Amino acid sequence: MRQNTLLAPTLREAPADSEAISHQLLLRAGFIRQLAAGIYTYLPLGWRVLRKLESIVRQEMDAAGAQELLMPAMQPAELWQESGRYDVYGPELIRLSDRHDRAFALGPTHEEVITALVRDEIQSYRKLPVTLYQIQTKYRDERRPRFGLLRGREFLMKDAYSFDTSWEGLNRTYWRMYEAYGAIFARCGLNVRPVEADAGAIGGEGSTHEFMALADIGEDTIASCTHCDYASNLEKARAGDRGAQTSTDRTSVIPQPEKIHTPNIRTINELVAALDIHANELIKTIVALVDGKPVAILVRGDHDVNEIKVRHYFGGAANFEMADADTIERLTGAAVGFLGPIGLDLPILADIAVARMSGGVAGANERDFHLRNVQPLRDIPHAQIGDFRNVAERDPCPRCEEGTLAFNRGIEVGHVFKLGTKYSEKLGAAFLNAEGKRQAAIMGCYGIGVSRMLSAIAEQNHDAGGLVWPLAIAPFHVHLIPVSIKDETQMQAAERLYQELSARGIEVLLDDRDERPGVKFKDADLFGIPMQVVVGKQAGEGLVEFKFRNQTLKNTIPIDEATRRIMEKMNSIG
Repeated sequence: MRQNTLLAPTLREAPADSEAISHQLLLRAGFIRQLAAGIYTYLPLGWRVLRKLESIVRQEMDAAGAQELLMPAMQPAELWQESGRYDVYGPELIRLSDRHDRAFALGPTHEEVITALVRDEIQSYRKLPVTLYQIQTKYRDERRPRFGLLRGREFLMKDAYSFDTSWEGLNRTYWRMYEAYGAIFARCGLNVRPVEADAGAIGGEGSTHEFMALADIGEDTIASCTHCDYASNLEKARAGDRGAQTSTDRTSVIPQPEKIHTPNIRTINELVAALDIHANELIKTIVALVDGKPVAILVRGDHDVNEIKVRHYFGGAANFEMADADTIERLTGAAVGFLGPIGLDLPILADIAVARMSGGVAGANERDFHLRNVQPLRDIPHAQIGDFRNVAERDPCPRCEEGTLAFNRGIEVGHVFKLGTKYSEKLGAAFLNAEGKRQAAIMGCYGIGVSRMLSAIAEQNHDAGGLVWPLAIAPFHVHLIPVSIKDETQMQAAERLYQELSARGIEVLLDDRDERPGVKFKDADLFGIPMQVVVGKQAGEGLVEFKFRNQTLKNTIPIDEATRRIMEKMNSIG
């Protein structure tokens, strides 16, 4: 490719509203352009990277036994109503009507469509198992699109769906997809951590893993063990019991609750300072509306409520909303800051860490007063005990005896779910088993955000000069830069090398622009093509400068040596 004709408009400064470094660099390097909030055009360089990502995904999915197809992006609303997700999915589902007023949705995912297809086409166990996948544009009306391609309203995704005759079969498929994902991300040069996760709106049963690309800009928090391989999304992470207080009855040694005057002291920090105690000696009482019904949740003063765990306790409740001050006072008669669990006429969930407290401070349900010596097992006997909090850093690992939990940020680039029969039962995807009995198919779901990967790779692979693409997915393999196109010797050497490399299947971008050397070098670093060959004043001696983009060292070497090094590097990726 000759750069003089390449559509790659570079920017010296990133737009003011671009927050993530990946967003800034993809815009500056001319890989993408924004059309509307969360909607992007992929320019030639960006599209080349996407196509290579797609190719790697296809190769590994095909090797894992999956079959590619393509489903419609526009889906009948009836399918979503049949699965029960049309109203549950919320405002992120982009809805529309055709000229006959028939309701449709632009697909954010394709569980309904693929299940309907298998329902209509497969009736016998002899046709199972089967795994089907597609790479297609998805649509999601994000409330706040941000970070460029990391949270968009239109995005490219690989989604796969498996159908098995048994849970054992699903388990085999699930781990085959899990291994395929590891291979995909490794080949693409992504530093990814698989973590246990919640199934969210897709739902399902059994194992769920997310694949997190480690990055400071990531919107998800990963809790991982410092000693073993335990790792989980914060919403599902749990703490171990090591070092925890026992739950023995201390009613004989802990005095009864005592009211203490705490005028205008409402917050955790104010209580800690006024009473000269630690936050872990306080009991927070949180009132929330779960599917519209009020519930009080008790966590320690140094802990936070985990909404997902509470929703799961109530059978997968769809909505969780913190009660505002007016609602709290109407429901309990207590002012915010003085709410406590004793005598509270609401269902109460007490986190395990609260239940283990031997005596704590809680609100007295009376303005300007708190209670000390609150012993949860004694004083709140009707509370339901469970895991209702977010883990904290340095909590003990739930899996091993030595490690503690540490936090990292991550970008979700893939997920694998065991769906079970959630969709097959509702949509009637059943088959006749070996005994001639009708049985619902056992399903799995496996997604990869292909366009998200583009940003995640950029987030992990850059320096002060610009992007640094891994060779396997770079837009070109080699950036060939003659310093002056007016120098006939330089151009002859560059053209000869360009033709030789191209004949060997090497993708070369030849910078044949009539630009100053500084402009060319800055653009080359911004593009991030893995290998650079500079043809300068020593071209007449058969010498060029060669460097890898991720290294600062430049070597002046013979042209033939440059070709040898390029071929060696290409052979290293197979």
